[in-house]
Amino acid sequence: QVHLVESGGGLVQAGGSLRLSCAASGPTDSSYAMGWFRQAPGKEREFVAAINRSGGSTYYAGSVKGRFTISRENGKNTVYLQMNSLKPDDTAVYYCAAGSVTLSPRSRMYDYWGQGTQVTVSS
Repeated sequence: QVHLVESGGGLVQAGGSLRLSCAASGPTDSSYAMGWFRQAPGKEREFVAAINRSGGSTYYAGSVKGRFTISRENGKNTVYLQMNSLKPDDTAVYYCAAGSVTLSPRSRMYDYWGQGTQVTVSS
């Protein structure tokens, strides 16, 4: 059983930056591919970014490509999401997830989920 805890959310002005962290405990997180998803009020959960086990490959949703960067430190069992040039449309609860399928944008392919961290971008 993998336990995931997100942190780093908060309130930021449009154009600003935040870095989210996802700490994993249980079986080493390098055994899993990792992903970030988000869910805005009244909307379905959507894919943001994914990274493979080694950290050598990444995949992004079109809406965040070029602004967000996913990375991982396997020695620290932590995955990060660096978010730059934030927009009000990025406002959502952000979730990290762990799964066995690499670089999947489909939430059903992930087995473990964190509790989420709120990101609010003001205009």
